[in-house]
Amino acid sequence: MTTYKLLLVEDDKSLGYVLSEYLKMKSFSVVWVENGKEALTTLAKNTFDLCILDVMMPDMDGFTLAENINQKEIKIPFLFLTARSLKIDVLKGFALGAVDYIRKPIDEEELVVRLNNLIGILKNKPENKEDVYEIGNYKFSPSNYELKINDDIRHLTGRESELLLFLLKNKNNISKHKEILETFWGENDYFNRKSLNVFITRLRKYLSKDKSIKIDNIHNQGFILNVPDK
Repeated sequence: MTTYKLLLVEDDKSLGYVLSEYLKMKSFSVVWVENGKEALTTLAKNTFDLCILDVMMPDMDGFTLAENINQKEIKIPFLFLTARSLKIDVLKGFALGAVDYIRKPIDEEELVVRLNNLIGILKNKPENKEDVYEIGNYKFSPSNYELKINDDIRHLTGRESELLLFLLKNKNNISKHKEILETFWGENDYFNRKSLNVFITRLRKYLSKDKSIKIDNIHNQGFILNVPDK
Protein backbone atom coordinates (compact mmCIF):
# COMPACT_ATOMS: atom_id res chain seq x y z
CA MET A 1 0.00 0.00 0.00
CA THR A 2 1.36 3.41 -1.02
CA THR A 3 1.80 5.94 1.77
CA TYR A 4 1.23 9.53 0.69
CA LYS A 5 3.20 12.35 2.23
CA LEU A 6 1.41 15.47 3.48
CA LEU A 7 2.71 18.80 4.74
CA LEU A 8 0.36 20.29 7.34
CA VAL A 9 0.83 24.01 8.06
CA GLU A 10 -1.21 24.89 11.15
CA ASP A 11 -0.29 27.33 13.92
CA ASP A 12 -2.87 26.04 16.41
CA LYS A 13 -0.89 23.50 18.44
CA SER A 14 -3.92 21.52 19.60
CA LEU A 15 -5.50 21.26 16.15
CA GLY A 16 -2.17 20.60 14.47
CA TYR A 17 -1.43 17.73 16.83
CA VAL A 18 -4.90 16.19 16.54
CA LEU A 19 -4.97 16.41 12.73
CA SER A 20 -1.45 15.09 12.23
CA GLU A 21 -2.06 12.13 14.55
CA TYR A 22 -5.44 11.33 12.99
CA LEU A 23 -4.04 11.44 9.46
CA LYS A 24 -1.17 9.17 10.49
CA MET A 25 -3.76 6.70 11.82
CA LYS A 26 -5.31 6.79 8.33
CA SER A 27 -1.98 5.76 6.75
CA PHE A 28 -0.75 9.18 5.65
CA SER A 29 2.80 10.31 6.30
CA VAL A 30 2.50 13.77 7.88
CA VAL A 31 5.02 16.54 8.53
CA TRP A 32 3.50 19.28 10.68
CA VAL A 33 4.95 22.81 10.81
CA GLU A 34 3.51 25.84 12.59
CA ASN A 35 4.21 28.81 10.29
CA GLY A 36 4.72 29.84 6.69
CA LYS A 37 8.47 30.44 6.94
CA GLU A 38 9.06 26.95 8.27
CA ALA A 39 6.77 25.57 5.55
CA LEU A 40 8.84 27.17 2.76
CA THR A 41 12.06 25.85 4.29
CA THR A 42 10.55 22.36 4.54
CA LEU A 43 9.24 22.46 0.95
CA ALA A 44 12.68 23.46 -0.31
CA LYS A 45 14.22 20.32 1.22
CA ASN A 46 11.47 17.71 0.83
CA THR A 47 8.83 16.54 -1.61
CA PHE A 48 5.17 16.04 -0.70
CA ASP A 49 2.07 14.76 -2.42
CA LEU A 50 -0.18 17.46 -0.94
CA CYS A 51 0.06 20.53 1.29
CA ILE A 52 -2.64 21.57 3.80
CA LEU A 53 -2.49 25.29 4.61
CA ASP A 54 -4.22 27.10 7.45
CA VAL A 55 -5.35 30.52 6.27
CA MET A 56 -5.23 32.52 9.51
CA MET A 57 -1.63 32.43 10.72
CA PRO A 58 0.51 35.25 12.17
CA ASP A 59 3.39 36.78 10.19
CA MET A 60 2.55 34.92 6.96
CA ASP A 61 -1.06 33.88 6.37
CA GLY A 62 -2.03 30.93 4.20
CA PHE A 63 -2.84 33.06 1.16
CA THR A 64 0.59 34.72 1.29
CA LEU A 65 2.23 31.33 1.73
CA ALA A 66 0.38 30.06 -1.35
CA GLU A 67 1.58 33.10 -3.32
CA ASN A 68 5.16 32.29 -2.27
CA ILE A 69 4.72 28.66 -3.33
CA ASN A 70 3.51 29.81 -6.75
CA GLN A 71 6.27 32.39 -7.15
CA LYS A 72 8.94 29.81 -6.30
CA GLU A 73 7.27 27.43 -8.80
CA ILE A 74 7.05 24.67 -6.22
CA LYS A 75 4.89 22.07 -7.96
CA ILE A 76 2.69 20.86 -5.14
CA PRO A 77 -1.12 20.82 -4.90
CA PHE A 78 -2.50 22.53 -1.80
CA LEU A 79 -5.79 23.05 -0.01
CA PHE A 80 -6.85 25.60 2.59
CA LEU A 81 -8.22 25.12 6.09
CA THR A 82 -10.01 28.14 7.51
CA ALA A 83 -12.74 29.43 9.78
CA ARG A 84 -13.37 32.24 7.27
CA SER A 85 -16.41 31.45 5.13
CA LEU A 86 -16.94 34.67 3.15
CA LYS A 87 -17.35 33.99 -0.56
CA ILE A 88 -14.55 36.44 -1.40
CA ASP A 89 -12.11 34.43 0.74
CA VAL A 90 -13.15 31.13 -0.84
CA LEU A 91 -12.76 32.52 -4.37
CA LYS A 92 -9.41 34.07 -3.49
CA GLY A 93 -8.19 30.67 -2.29
CA PHE A 94 -9.23 28.96 -5.49
CA ALA A 95 -7.80 31.79 -7.60
CA LEU A 96 -4.41 31.10 -5.99
CA GLY A 97 -4.62 27.54 -7.27
CA ALA A 98 -6.05 25.66 -4.29
CA VAL A 99 -7.47 22.24 -5.11
CA ASP A 100 -9.93 22.41 -2.21
CA TYR A 101 -11.14 24.65 0.63
CA ILE A 102 -12.25 23.12 3.94
CA ARG A 103 -13.95 25.10 6.68
CA LYS A 104 -13.32 24.81 10.39
CA PRO A 105 -14.44 23.19 12.62
CA ILE A 106 -13.05 20.25 10.67
CA ASP A 107 -14.78 16.94 10.28
CA GLU A 108 -11.77 14.60 10.24
CA GLU A 109 -13.62 11.89 8.33
CA GLU A 110 -14.67 14.37 5.64
CA LEU A 111 -11.09 15.62 5.39
CA VAL A 112 -9.81 12.08 4.81
CA VAL A 113 -12.45 11.48 2.10
CA ARG A 114 -11.46 14.70 0.34
CA LEU A 115 -7.74 13.88 0.59
CA ASN A 116 -8.26 10.42 -0.83
CA ASN A 117 -10.32 11.90 -3.67
CA LEU A 118 -7.60 14.43 -4.51
CA ILE A 119 -4.82 11.88 -4.27
CA GLY A 120 -6.85 9.52 -6.48
CA ILE A 121 -6.73 12.23 -9.15
CA LEU A 122 -2.98 12.67 -8.66
CA LYS A 123 -2.41 8.93 -9.05
CA ASN A 124 -4.12 9.02 -12.43
CA LYS A 125 -1.91 11.74 -13.88
CA PRO A 126 -0.04 10.72 -17.05
CA GLU A 127 3.15 8.86 -16.13
CA ASN A 128 4.97 9.49 -19.40
CA LYS A 129 6.73 12.78 -18.89
CA GLU A 130 7.36 13.03 -22.65
CA ASP A 131 3.64 13.36 -23.39
CA VAL A 132 3.09 16.65 -25.23
CA TYR A 133 -0.26 17.66 -26.68
CA GLU A 134 -0.86 20.24 -29.38
CA ILE A 135 -3.64 22.76 -28.76
CA GLY A 136 -3.69 24.96 -31.83
CA ASN A 137 -0.32 26.71 -31.77
CA TYR A 138 0.30 25.72 -28.15
CA LYS A 139 2.21 22.72 -26.86
CA PHE A 140 0.93 21.37 -23.57
CA SER A 141 2.89 19.08 -21.22
CA PRO A 142 0.49 18.00 -18.44
CA SER A 143 3.12 16.07 -16.51
CA ASN A 144 5.38 19.13 -16.36
CA TYR A 145 2.47 21.57 -15.90
CA GLU A 146 3.69 23.59 -18.90
CA LEU A 147 1.79 25.40 -21.64
CA LYS A 148 4.05 26.79 -24.36
CA ILE A 149 3.54 28.97 -27.42
CA ASN A 150 6.64 30.02 -29.33
CA ASP A 151 9.14 31.04 -26.61
CA ASP A 152 6.47 31.87 -24.05
CA ILE A 153 6.15 29.16 -21.35
CA ARG A 154 3.34 29.28 -18.81
CA HIS A 155 3.76 27.18 -15.67
CA LEU A 156 0.34 25.91 -14.63
CA THR A 157 -0.85 24.81 -11.22
CA GLY A 158 -1.70 21.15 -10.81
CA ARG A 159 -5.44 21.81 -10.93
CA GLU A 160 -5.12 24.05 -14.02
CA SER A 161 -3.15 21.33 -15.80
CA GLU A 162 -5.59 18.58 -14.85
CA LEU A 163 -8.60 20.62 -15.93
CA LEU A 164 -7.05 21.60 -19.26
CA LEU A 165 -6.17 17.95 -19.96
CA PHE A 166 -9.74 16.92 -19.13
CA LEU A 167 -11.16 19.49 -21.57
CA LEU A 168 -8.57 18.59 -24.20
CA LYS A 169 -9.37 14.88 -24.11
CA ASN A 170 -12.96 15.86 -24.82
CA LYS A 171 -12.13 18.68 -27.23
CA ASN A 172 -14.86 19.99 -29.51
CA ASN A 173 -17.40 18.16 -27.34
CA ILE A 174 -19.19 19.31 -24.22
CA SER A 175 -17.67 18.56 -20.82
CA LYS A 176 -20.57 18.61 -18.36
CA HIS A 177 -20.39 20.80 -15.25
CA LYS A 178 -21.46 17.87 -13.08
CA GLU A 179 -18.79 15.54 -14.47
CA ILE A 180 -16.00 18.10 -14.05
CA LEU A 181 -17.02 19.04 -10.52
CA GLU A 182 -17.43 15.48 -9.28
CA THR A 183 -14.12 14.46 -10.88
CA PHE A 184 -11.98 17.28 -9.50
CA TRP A 185 -13.87 18.67 -6.50
CA GLY A 186 -15.80 15.61 -5.40
CA GLU A 187 -19.06 17.54 -5.09
CA ASN A 188 -21.30 19.65 -7.30
CA ASP A 189 -22.12 22.65 -5.10
CA TYR A 190 -22.24 26.45 -5.29
CA PHE A 191 -18.69 27.20 -4.15
CA ASN A 192 -17.17 24.50 -6.35
CA ARG A 193 -19.06 25.84 -9.38
CA LYS A 194 -17.68 29.32 -8.62
CA SER A 195 -14.20 27.83 -8.31
CA LEU A 196 -14.56 26.04 -11.65
CA ASN A 197 -15.52 29.35 -13.30
CA VAL A 198 -12.37 30.95 -11.87
CA PHE A 199 -10.20 28.21 -13.37
CA ILE A 200 -11.95 28.40 -16.75
CA THR A 201 -11.37 32.18 -16.83
CA ARG A 202 -7.68 31.64 -16.16
CA LEU A 203 -7.35 28.96 -18.85
CA ARG A 204 -9.05 31.26 -21.36
CA LYS A 205 -6.48 33.94 -20.54
CA TYR A 206 -3.57 31.50 -20.92
CA LEU A 207 -4.86 30.33 -24.32
CA SER A 208 -5.66 33.83 -25.60
CA LYS A 209 -2.55 34.11 -27.80
CA ASP A 210 -4.13 31.74 -30.31
CA LYS A 211 -7.41 33.34 -31.37
CA SER A 212 -8.62 30.11 -33.01
CA ILE A 213 -8.94 28.43 -29.59
CA LYS A 214 -12.00 29.05 -27.46
CA ILE A 215 -13.49 27.63 -24.29
CA ASP A 216 -17.21 28.12 -24.80
CA ASN A 217 -19.73 28.13 -21.98
CA ILE A 218 -22.88 26.14 -22.75
CA HIS A 219 -25.44 27.65 -20.37
CA ASN A 220 -26.36 25.36 -17.47
CA GLN A 221 -24.60 22.43 -19.17
CA GLY A 222 -20.84 22.71 -19.35
CA PHE A 223 -17.84 23.86 -21.36
CA ILE A 224 -16.43 23.03 -24.78
CA LEU A 225 -12.75 23.46 -25.63
CA ASN A 226 -12.97 24.28 -29.34
CA VAL A 227 -9.74 23.49 -31.18
CA PRO A 228 -9.63 23.67 -35.01
CA ASP A 229 -8.47 20.56 -36.84
CA LYS A 230 -5.15 20.98 -38.53
